[in-house]
Amino acid sequence: MTVTRRDLHRGILATSTVLLLTQATKMAAAVEPGTDPLKLVDPELRPAAQVMLGQKFPPLSRAGLPALRSSWVAPPTLPPPAPTVTLQSIPGRRGDPDVAIQVIGAKPGVTRPAMLHIHGGGMISGRAQNMTAFCQTIAAEFDCVVVNVDYRLAPETPFPGPVEDNYAALVWLHRNAAALGVDRTRIAVMGESAGGGLAALVAIAARDRGEVSLCGQILLYPMLDDRTGTTPMPAGRAKPIGWSPEANVFGWSAFLGVPAGASRAPAGAVPARVAALTGLTPCFIGVGAIDLFADEDIAYARRLIAADVPTQLLVTPGAFHAFDFVVPQARVAREFTAAWKSALRAAFAGRG
Repeated sequence: MTVTRRDLHRGILATSTVLLLTQATKMAAAVEPGTDPLKLVDPELRPAAQVMLGQKFPPLSRAGLPALRSSWVAPPTLPPPAPTVTLQSIPGRRGDPDVAIQVIGAKPGVTRPAMLHIHGGGMISGRAQNMTAFCQTIAAEFDCVVVNVDYRLAPETPFPGPVEDNYAALVWLHRNAAALGVDRTRIAVMGESAGGGLAALVAIAARDRGEVSLCGQILLYPMLDDRTGTTPMPAGRAKPIGWSPEANVFGWSAFLGVPAGASRAPAGAVPARVAALTGLTPCFIGVGAIDLFADEDIAYARRLIAADVPTQLLVTPGAFHAFDFVVPQARVAREFTAAWKSALRAAFAGRG
């Protein structure tokens, strides 16, 4: 089963791009007078960046979360021949509520790889259905099963709730592999932004609990360190576009249940604070050079390498947060996408 380029453009570029651009503009950082915030942006990304910077929205607050969440309008599910989408409810962990998931592309009787997908949204927003069409394209291109998780959000559900929801989905996928047509030895985890941070935490939990052996983790501009944004940015550093320090502090504080950047955080809640990274599954990390998360993602990659974890790091010059969804036709976006897809293919082939 294949999805044509026309299907991809209709289902992803025409809907998800608008969705994520809208979300990104709501969280864009203010620009200091007298500076040119676009000077470091890749030329093909500048028109979108200019639109994002031109939008003005109130600061994130708990009272404003309902409006923020309602602004996410889910793209339509791709029609056949795209992989089918089945909605399911699975048991939560240790008495937690049931977890809603989408199972995409299951084929009982066939043995194929699988991916657990975790959506972004700063730990405080987003839904699985916002990424359904994206996951359908992955299931089609890689001939794999995708489980897309609709985990609970902070601050209503702080850590460990969101991590446990995603981990419960991973265990369910592993235990039901035969019925889904999945090879248990070829299960990867993937996430974008906050989803990337949660994917990293799921990979750590999988290592520590020993119930599921992952073949790889694909982390796109992952949200890994609660301390980012809690101190002033270095003088002369370009302002990040697409996710601001203020938004980051709000999201992490909501998730942790304590102020972001505090001297101590709940154990196991922040990937960058996990002491030991040895034994983790091979990892791909991709981030834009002018993304707020660039420094923390590079630092995490260095720690993975030092821990002898097979790691691929891609830093894209001139790219802001979620640039590959906002301007997917740009050269840098196409190269970025090709890189993480290559890493996922290697993971599925056992070459991570």
